[in-house]
Amino acid sequence: MARRHSTADRLRWALAADVCSLARRTPGITRAQVARELGISTGTATDLITRMRASAILTEAAPVPHGRGRPTSALAPHPRGPLVLAVEITATGWRLAGAGIDGRLNHVARAPHNGRGPADVLPPIRRAIAAQTKARAGRVRAVSVTAAATVRDGAVVQSSVLDWKRVDLTPLRMPRTTLHVSNDATCAALAESRRGASRGSRAALHLAVLAGVGGGLVLEGAPVLGATGLAMEVGHLPFGDPEAVCDCGARGCWDTVLGTKPLAERLRTSDDSSAVEAAIARQDPAHRTAVAAAAASLGRGLAGLINTTDPDIVTLGGIAPALLTHSRAAFEDSLAKGLMRCLRDDRPRIAASGLGDDGALMGAVEIALDEVASPLGLAEWASDRALGHSPSA
Repeated sequence: MARRHSTADRLRWALAADVCSLARRTPGITRAQVARELGISTGTATDLITRMRASAILTEAAPVPHGRGRPTSALAPHPRGPLVLAVEITATGWRLAGAGIDGRLNHVARAPHNGRGPADVLPPIRRAIAAQTKARAGRVRAVSVTAAATVRDGAVVQSSVLDWKRVDLTPLRMPRTTLHVSNDATCAALAESRRGASRGSRAALHLAVLAGVGGGLVLEGAPVLGATGLAMEVGHLPFGDPEAVCDCGARGCWDTVLGTKPLAERLRTSDDSSAVEAAIARQDPAHRTAVAAAAASLGRGLAGLINTTDPDIVTLGGIAPALLTHSRAAFEDSLAKGLMRCLRDDRPRIAASGLGDDGALMGAVEIALDEVASPLGLAEWASDRALGHSPSA
């Protein structure tokens, strides 16, 4: 009986989930635009939006005049509607942001790590999440964590930059919420494909050069995760020195030759990404060889990934765009030599990330909203609200 009820609820909220998806993809969308996009009548759209307003999912902002005719109202998250929290854990610190149904980030907290171990990193993040959840009682539906780490089956199994091994993140889950844990490059790739430089593409490859090399592949709007979530750990492809031992335990990983950590040693600067990028931009003649070697490594590795994944666009994040800008010849030469002949004259477009430092956080929000704003997620929200578990109207 419960299963039939769940199926009926999903069908009832299916169009509402489509509206939520449109609100994320098209900020400021109006009721009339929803009708056109979904191929429904204006009357059906009106009834649908009215039901979503009554359930505190969406509302309509003040009408905005557009020349002649009646002013239009843009759809917006309801002020008492569902929320998700997204956490980004990097090598040096963490950030926390909230988002409503439209996916717009609202940064609420950030701090550097006071130590690298889980016992140092996780407690302040939990306190920040708990404070936000308490302040928005009943509204937070999911916590989505994106980390500079290898993630398998929703848990961190190792992180070279944090020196973590098998770290349980369930302490970050709050009551009456779900917890999602994802790799940062996977999240950035997803965000770029939905709201960034690769938006609208069928197959999008994202490559970020930070402490090491991270990558993500998105097909038809969904990230490629593999059997357990380990797919696209491109920094551990054997593109480096075969004798070099990586922090992951393997030999010859790409991370050992490309990233802010190995490059900082050659450029004699700190391994902070902004410091490495500044050193690249200075174009010091003494560092030209090191920068060219990094750009060539990027081009050679990217050629192998293009040959393997066949994307229609590649987006680059971290210090990768700086390597292209200041050592393009080395990059292009290695890329061309590594590409299959059929791809040299018809290679995918290569573009800088359109979302910058917020890519991973935005991807974490997308993952959470895929659940929260799904037909079942909306049905559960409406049901909880009716039972008094969420803010009343």
